[in-house]
Amino acid sequence: MASFSVEDFVGDGVLKELVPKLLADGWDDVPTLKTMDSEDMDAINMTQQQKDALEIRSYLHERSLMQYADRLESSGKSISELLTLSTVVLSSNYGMRRGHVARFVDRSPACGITYPNYVPSAKNRTASSVSENAYGREYSSTNSKKNQSVRSFMQRNTFTERSVEQSITEFKIKEGYVFKGIVASEPAEPRLCGCVPPPPVVDNVASYSSIENISIQKLAPEYKIGMERLVTSKAPPMKASLLWRDKPAVLFCLRRPGCIMCRAEAHQLYARKPIFDKLGFQLIAVLHEQIDSEVKDFWPRYWGGTVILDRSMEFFKALGGGELLKDSFLTGFLFNSRAIANFKRAKATGLEYNFKGEGEIKGGLFIIGSGKSGIAYQFIERNFGDWAPLAEVIEICNQLQKLQLSGEESVHTSSSQVVN
Repeated sequence: MASFSVEDFVGDGVLKELVPKLLADGWDDVPTLKTMDSEDMDAINMTQQQKDALEIRSYLHERSLMQYADRLESSGKSISELLTLSTVVLSSNYGMRRGHVARFVDRSPACGITYPNYVPSAKNRTASSVSENAYGREYSSTNSKKNQSVRSFMQRNTFTERSVEQSITEFKIKEGYVFKGIVASEPAEPRLCGCVPPPPVVDNVASYSSIENISIQKLAPEYKIGMERLVTSKAPPMKASLLWRDKPAVLFCLRRPGCIMCRAEAHQLYARKPIFDKLGFQLIAVLHEQIDSEVKDFWPRYWGGTVILDRSMEFFKALGGGELLKDSFLTGFLFNSRAIANFKRAKATGLEYNFKGEGEIKGGLFIIGSGKSGIAYQFIERNFGDWAPLAEVIEICNQLQKLQLSGEESVHTSSSQVVN
């Protein structure tokens, strides 16, 4: 398992006593906590034992081996020392099962999982395709040590083949350009030797009018240390546009919160929360049915962002151009080699999963600008388990931040000229 609850992450070891100080200094969620460097640790007077414990737990968290955290931490060894131990020692001294030992000693990111490439719609694409394996963008400097740690974290985490710095140069926005959005999805492939055609996807980004008045209900807030696991009282319905009125948002529409592919995507997306925080974006998960036990299992273990309910499924219809994108288990999964590969990729994370709830309605992802600026990007889940590519998502968010900052500078300049 993996968890985005700070209480579960620090466990009952030497980090537990630091929780109040971590909260006071702004290290109040797991993704941010994992960006700490040695200077940050020294600033709050962490002992060497606490530093080793944080390093161990950060390593285990990426591999869903947190059940062994307390035992490994109590050994008094660092993660580098633990990784040199033999399979026999790890099994006998720490109770690791054989499969978990293999996952533990595998130092590649997320058990060697690579994120899929995608083929964007030629009609709406304004730059060449961005494949994934290296993300190395450094953002503007600040005086905050916490933000310096975030930049270091972004440079350490590589997840695109081409650097975002390079891909951004290909994604040029001319002066006066009106951002109308991009539609992206996995390529279409025939199924069952070509006997079953793949489902079509829309070419055009959804209109803003199709989503702004959707009635939604908040099921869980953005997670912080010590808060209630769920909204205690039933939240009243609200217009969706209120979500991004003041701050742009990444909306992740998932089929089922218990689905292993949905959980894995949610986990790898929310794990980059420090990056989205730096870019000024909030992370929101959209469900189309409410099963309380499933929401409790999903938040904050696999997703620490806001969770909302779209009971009328309007966001999901918007992804399909007004119609729900659906596929059966037989043709959409058993006869679809890409979906099976997606399942194997997600299962390699070691996350827990179940089969509760409706799982045939396809999901996807929206990037929505603040106010009424509209939908900048949407990714459509053509095959079960298709993930929106992180490189593209982060690039679009970065572009929107630049547009917003340039707009604010223009307004400020105009105001100054009027005053003068």
